[in-house]
Formats: sequence, structure tokens, C-alpha cells
Amino acid sequence: MSAPVWTVKGHENIVNCIDGCGGLGIGGGAPEIVTGGRDGCVKVWDVRQKEAPVANIAPEEGSEVRDCWSVAFGGSYTDDERCVAAGYDNGDLKLFDLRTMSLRWETHLPNGICNVEFDRKDIMMNKLMVTGLESKYSVFDMRTFNSKSGYASLSQSAHKSTIWCGSHLPQNRDVFMTTAGNGSMHLWKYKYPGKRATEPKDDSEPEGIIGSVQELNRVAISTQPISSIDWSRDKEGLCVTTSFDQQVRVVICTRLNTL
Repeated sequence: MSAPVWTVKGHENIVNCIDGCGGLGIGGGAPEIVTGGRDGCVKVWDVRQKEAPVANIAPEEGSEVRDCWSVAFGGSYTDDERCVAAGYDNGDLKLFDLRTMSLRWETHLPNGICNVEFDRKDIMMNKLMVTGLESKYSVFDMRTFNSKSGYASLSQSAHKSTIWCGSHLPQNRDVFMTTAGNGSMHLWKYKYPGKRATEPKDDSEPEGIIGSVQELNRVAISTQPISSIDWSRDKEGLCVTTSFDQQVRVVICTRLNTL
């Protein structure tokens, strides 16, 4: 432990966010790390290489640089397929396809994006959760894409403050937690609709149909923002949080499957 096993100068400015996939049985393909920074770049690193990133997604030369606040791997269900979702301070949400090295989809939300997370990294894209400023979070159904309307989604207000992060329960990907700037935690459950897509007519494309979200439980554990949360993969409902009051708290959640 006297020295890191891997280190690199990743960005010109502050590194805001990081996520990993591959290796340890989490997603197919190479063991990779993705980072997002204040320089507006999203970079993918193979930890077996010491220098340059294997992918560098940077703003166009001369364009306005937006702060990348959150990144997440998803769709890594084979050794070839993998994508990265990135959220920015101006509300831009972008989905990059790493197999084709292209921008697969982008949209704009009204407020800055604090956190993005797929419900699972190692399956075909299913749901994407996005949390942000002004008490808003969104859920996107990523199974059906329409070239005109994009992915079906819903947005809701919660917490009455910035929603710093959200995390899906490992044992049930339809249950997720959001944490906020007022020190509260809200537990939610997503309910799928009867059909997840419309029937195509003539030459029209199918459109996704979004479900609904119901609150299961809530609790206030701090007076300061809860900046991160991580679930136990061994004990269902057990999680650990950090907050701006410099406290680490262990929380046991109940009513996980109540609707």
C-alpha cells in the first residue's frame, strides 16, 4: 500500500466524477475507468495501460466548455458492447457508444445534472436515473429509442433541495434511493407499464412508454447535503452514506418492496 498500482494525469482541471466497469464480473470487456472533468472531457482508461486514455471525448475546438459532473457505464452485456452516459452542469445529457465511438443520443434537462446511473451496468440498457439541481430527478426507459422523441422519460420533484445522487438497490434494480442537500434520503420503486412500447403503424417507429414511480420511505439523517451512497451487495437494504458534516453513516432501509 506504499504506492498506487496505477496512476495517471487524467485531466487539465478538477476530476469531478469516476466510474468503473469490466473485471470482477461486472460487465463484459476490458477493465476500464471513465472520468469526467471541469475541462469538459470524458475519458475512458484501460488500467492495463499507463499513459493515454483509450477514448477521449472532448468539446469541439472553439466551443463553450461545460463542466462534466457525472459519468456512468452501461450496456456492457458483451465483450463488445459498452456505452457511457455523461451529465453536465448546464443540463446536457449525452450517451456515447464506445463500440462505434459515436454520440448515440443527447438531450437537455432544465437544470444541472449531479448524478447519472444505469440500473445495471452488465445488461442491455434498461433504465437510466438522472438527478440534479432544483429538486428534480428523471428516469429514462432506455429499451426503446425513437429518432424523433428519443427515450421515454418521467421527471419528478423531491427533497425540496438539490438531489446530489441516486443509487439502485443491487438486489432489485427497480428500487432506488435519492439523497439531497437538506440531509434527507428518499426510497422509490419504479413500476413498469403494461406495455413498454407502442405498436408501430405504417412506417412509424415505436415509442417507449414510461412507467410510474412511487415513494416507499423517507428519512432525514443530517442537516447537511448527503454527497454519496453505496449499497451492500451482501445484506439487502444496508447502505452507507457520506455527508458535508464529515460524518459516515450506516443506514438500514425497510419497506423495500412495498407498493
